[in-house]
Amino acid sequence: MTPYALTVDAGVRDVLDADRLLHRMAARLALPEDVFGCTHLVRGDRPRVAVSLALPSRPLPDTLRERLAEYGTVTPGLPDAVGRAVLYPGVPSLTGTMTVAELLAGSAIARVMVLGTPGPPGPDTRMVTRDHVRPQWQRDELVLAATPALGGALVPFEAPDPTPCCADH
Repeated sequence: MTPYALTVDAGVRDVLDADRLLHRMAARLALPEDVFGCTHLVRGDRPRVAVSLALPSRPLPDTLRERLAEYGTVTPGLPDAVGRAVLYPGVPSLTGTMTVAELLAGSAIARVMVLGTPGPPGPDTRMVTRDHVRPQWQRDELVLAATPALGGALVPFEAPDPTPCCADH
């Protein structure tokens, strides 16, 4: 993705809490609009979700590292190459229903893949964003996984309000 990245490990254990952390950072630190903010699953003896901030073509401001230290341990670089993007160019405009072509033209997402199908969706296929579009890095490009919905539309694979596993048990 980029050599200009910092990772913050705030000890967050939940992906949605990591999303909220990235949004708080963006608001409080006045991050540039072209920043990429991603979540990364950290496995091992203490599973958690780290977050990263990166710019595609220039270093992050020098003062940012100090300010990020308020949130947790800051290290240079990315923890892995497959981060799940929460903040990225164009994400504020990905609301409501739009075509796949509009989604791709208006954001940093490079392509859409429909789970269970061999090829990409047509450019005129409707995408119901549910105001929650979380693509993932795959081979240095943002790829949005989608699933079929009613009426021939698509929805992002990740739901905005997932039901916790075994919630009734």
